Amino acid sequence: MDDAALLAGVRAGNPVAMGELHDRYAAMVLRVVTRILGPDRDLADIHHDVFVRALQSIDDLRDPEALPGWMRSVAVHTAREAIQKRVRRRRWLVFLSDDSLPEPEPPDRGAHDDAREAVRETYSVLERLPVDERIAFALRYVDGMDLAEAAESCRTSLATFKRRLARAESRFLALARRSSALADYLEGGARWTR
Repeated sequence: MDDAALLAGVRAGNPVAMGELHDRYAAMVLRVVTRILGPDRDLADIHHDVFVRALQSIDDLRDPEALPGWMRSVAVHTAREAIQKRVRRRRWLVFLSDDSLPEPEPPDRGAHDDAREAVRETYSVLERLPVDERIAFALRYVDGMDLAEAAESCRTSLATFKRRLARAESRFLALARRSSALADYLEGGARWTR
């Protein structure tokens, strides 16, 4: 089924077309959401939310050839909203005592502890960035999208995306250099050496 037939079928409510939409884009959507959010227990729910939003707003898509980029954009904006909800929730958690918060899960011990710790710390640093900068950094440096594709996924101009990315990179480096888990990666790499 080509993109035009797929789009027409989804708009008509055809269950086969809806299944094909999911099958065709599920892996890409999961990759984008995972790269933005990092290891997260809500990934399955957010992944599902992307497809619910896509089906609800499918009539907004005019060009069938834009379907892959449009799905990426829906994934980015769904992840963005998830981050914003967490930020609002954290504001409320400030009012709770420490004993009313859930216990953190114990760290997973295994052969790749250093790498796991680096990933965990990377997303800990990213959580401290403004949401649009976090997304720009994740799409460009974690997912490896080219600038134009990432800007399109964020529904922003290339110039705006580049400004967000530059601010994100600067803030990320300032925070990451203070982390023992990330310092060796930064020094050992070619991109962000001093």
